[in-house]
Amino acid sequence: MSLGEKAASVVMGHIPTVDPGTASAYVSGNGLGGFILMGSNVPGDEESLRAFTDALTANPSFPPLIAIDQEGGDVSRLPWDGFPGARTLRDAGADAARDAFAARAALVDRAGLNVNFGVVADVTGDRSMFIFGRSLGADPAATAERVTAAVAGEGVQAASTLKHFPGHGAAPGDSHAGIPESGMTLAQWRSTDAVPFAAGIEAGAPLLMFGHLRYPAVDELPASLSPEWHRIAREELGFTGVAVTDDLGMLQASGDPAYADPVANAVAALAAGSDLVLSVMFSTADSAPRMVDGIVAAVESGALPAARLEEAATRVAALRLARADAGAGFVPCPECTPAG
Repeated sequence: MSLGEKAASVVMGHIPTVDPGTASAYVSGNGLGGFILMGSNVPGDEESLRAFTDALTANPSFPPLIAIDQEGGDVSRLPWDGFPGARTLRDAGADAARDAFAARAALVDRAGLNVNFGVVADVTGDRSMFIFGRSLGADPAATAERVTAAVAGEGVQAASTLKHFPGHGAAPGDSHAGIPESGMTLAQWRSTDAVPFAAGIEAGAPLLMFGHLRYPAVDELPASLSPEWHRIAREELGFTGVAVTDDLGMLQASGDPAYADPVANAVAALAAGSDLVLSVMFSTADSAPRMVDGIVAAVESGALPAARLEEAATRVAALRLARADAGAGFVPCPECTPAG
């Protein structure tokens, strides 16, 4: 890959459209490594959705990462997903989580998607917390069991993603509108909120999403921009897959002037150790190209080490090849539509 191709390959973009041609031109024309579908990209039926996702893949042997937030329950982009979500699963056994996510992954796969940002590994028993309705448990051990089961259920049908590392359950507030903060020490985190993430990594989840969450006892920076949190994920938890940011637009939405520049945020995330930068909020047709140009400029200036971009692009490419090998989207599953 050229420098520009590497830079484009580590960007997952988004534009609000259901037109296959428009989306195809956006992804292929910019050489992007991925595209995330939001509600604005999901037409009214599976057949139309499959036509949309098929158009995103110019080369089936090296497909882009086509992702969706399909947690079920509170966060569900596919309106025909009637399988249990976290509000039900958090009080059920691990088998129920495995079955729900196996069925959910089949829907994702059938729609031609190959990545699911769907496994919430955050822990909280506090109903006032923003993430409560999406958390799979109130205590670390039980949550870890359900997270492990969810990853096993998704299997090869959808690349599982654990979120929101290092844990939104310990950080009050909504990370879509601010930067939630936790007073937890690293030692406290290791024995509590780390447990489900460690379990999901051990289960083989290929993606880990870093949240815009601040743990000042560990690092003043949000985890998504923190070299230390990336080090902990790699060296302490043994994560070897693709580190992806939560939507970088959320940092802009926080109102903190330090994070007003989306291109600077993308460069900082990559420098910290992220492999894939995600852009949704405030994204327009020219947002991803500007991000790519900014990454190239950062490498050329020395602000972003070329070796770091090479590492990120290699991890993303490996996952794209793995999804091609898995044949995501090619196996029909008529029995996977929930009754009613």
